[in-house]
Amino acid sequence: MTAVNLGLPSMGKAAGPSGPDEADARFAHGPLADTFGRVATDLRVSLTDRCNLRCTYCMPAEGLEWLPTDEVLTADELGRLLRIGTRDLGITQIRFTGGEPLLRRDIVDIIAAAAALDPRPALALTTNGVGLARKAQALADAGLDRVNVSLDTIDPEEYAAITRRDRLDDALAGLRAARDAGLTPVKVNAVLKPDLNAEDAPALLEYCLEHGYELRIIEQMPLDAGHDWRRSTMVTAQQTREVLGAHFRLTPDPAHRGSAPAQRWLVDGGPATVGIIASVTEPFCAACDRTRLTADGQVRNCLFAREESDLRALLRGGADDDAVARRWRAAMWAKKAGHGIDSPGFHQPDRPMSAIGG
Repeated sequence: MTAVNLGLPSMGKAAGPSGPDEADARFAHGPLADTFGRVATDLRVSLTDRCNLRCTYCMPAEGLEWLPTDEVLTADELGRLLRIGTRDLGITQIRFTGGEPLLRRDIVDIIAAAAALDPRPALALTTNGVGLARKAQALADAGLDRVNVSLDTIDPEEYAAITRRDRLDDALAGLRAARDAGLTPVKVNAVLKPDLNAEDAPALLEYCLEHGYELRIIEQMPLDAGHDWRRSTMVTAQQTREVLGAHFRLTPDPAHRGSAPAQRWLVDGGPATVGIIASVTEPFCAACDRTRLTADGQVRNCLFAREESDLRALLRGGADDDAVARRWRAAMWAKKAGHGIDSPGFHQPDRPMSAIGG
């Protein structure tokens, strides 16, 4: 996607190749605005780059070289950044991701600290669900509001082929536990691959309808560790609608989409819906309101950004909250108009999705 007129007021231009000057008066106060008039209020936080699955579209069978423990933000460091984000920068929603965030042993304490923030943000979690049955109630008691569970198929053989692990029963148990704990609406995130599970999408939707979950089907994005993604081999949103449309009557949801990444469709007249996230073929960059924090304390102003701003170094170097907020604002000010996947000069980020956070 090349730079486009987003129909939003220009707020000036960022500084040169080295990025905006954090001493600029524009970064002294205010929310996380960019030069295209967008304001980030939704924070995605990766708690770890580690994962207990090995999904074929994400990482190799042997896994990846994980971040050293001393490079990962501590719970106290993370809590401070969340406080700065909500108190000083206008963050109203926080989603904890990974890797697999349930691998953080202190995740319940992290959720409790986030729930105690003033003003209190809405709190969500994206997980593969494998360990969720054991922790769902504790997370709910700590203040978590809802969960998304990544689940590409309900066929045991295909689940094992995709994840390289025989853990489908655990993932399904995690979904049930989340629902029973009141972490609703429970959403299911699925990625379709033409050679694996694309034709199983109707069965997955039927399962979600039967159990009261909300299905979200996501186009595969160029964020795999092996950089093997090809647009020509991905299942597009249009193809997804065609596959589902052969079994269900889909009509556009009249509710205003806002900044939500999913375009929702009523299933057989509603009220149940299915969401399709077309990040590649039908990008929604103009409405993006997200800022991202990696497990090692780097701010990313876009999922596909190739530049990061180091907040961990400020924290460990003794910087005050004002300096951290300034760097965060400067990082978001430099956000590009769009992710640029369709641009001839597009280069996939060096970090894979498991290291960036979903």
